[in-house]
Amino acid sequence: MSGRGIRAVYTFPMKPKPGDTVVLVKLPPGLLDGLLDEDQRAISEIVGKPVRLEEYDEGGRAELKFTTSDGHIHFIYVNPDYISLPSEM
Repeated sequence: MSGRGIRAVYTFPMKPKPGDTVVLVKLPPGLLDGLLDEDQRAISEIVGKPVRLEEYDEGGRAELKFTTSDGHIHFIYVNPDYISLPSEM
């Protein structure tokens, strides 16, 4: 094959959109500071698991929503560098 007509295409990871399922890849430093033990545990348990991206706030942070096994709904805000689409893991 001569390679004519073939060109390299570089793709960048897609930015997750509100409504997408994302994964919190690791805990941002300081996220758990000052939280109740039960909230710290709930947030720690979702690392590496799929959660819903609700939206981005005006500062660009990702709002993640998840429900614990006992039915409590939680929202956390993280820098988008800490999330990825499940297909990118």
